[in-house]
Amino acid sequence: MFRTRSRHRLLIAGALLIGAACPGAAWAHGDVTPQAVDTTGLPKLGDAWRAENPFRKNDAAVKIGTSAYNQNCARCHGLEAISGGIAPDLRKLDNECATLKDEKKKAACVKEIDEYFASTVRKGRTRNGAVYMPPFEGMMNQEAVWSIKAYLETRREKPL
Repeated sequence: MFRTRSRHRLLIAGALLIGAACPGAAWAHGDVTPQAVDTTGLPKLGDAWRAENPFRKNDAAVKIGTSAYNQNCARCHGLEAISGGIAPDLRKLDNECATLKDEKKKAACVKEIDEYFASTVRKGRTRNGAVYMPPFEGMMNQEAVWSIKAYLETRREKPL
């Protein structure tokens, strides 16, 4: 019993120390100011949002998406898309699709994940009134959003 309480107190003390040393880490879902993404060099996609990532395997988009991810997403989703537990690990976003053998089902799955990703980035996520992810609509154009997705596709845990 004593050891369990001592461990619990040590864990709390450690968390408090980390929070004091790096206050942003403890409250990573607090105020997040979106950073502008320079999408110069990418084709303009227009106002109508695409249902699928038009920048898949586009090297220029991956480069822009890497920078955009680091500026806007890494603080919650982790460096190189490796989550530290605060937010979902985005390397696993397409895992379910990767296990599908039927190519038509796999393509439909990837499209569905693309739509989910774009919707989540644009509208954010809330639960019981708490903001789990801020909305980026109006802050990032679709070129920026799809370039981030193109980068994340290079970080997949299970390649398609």
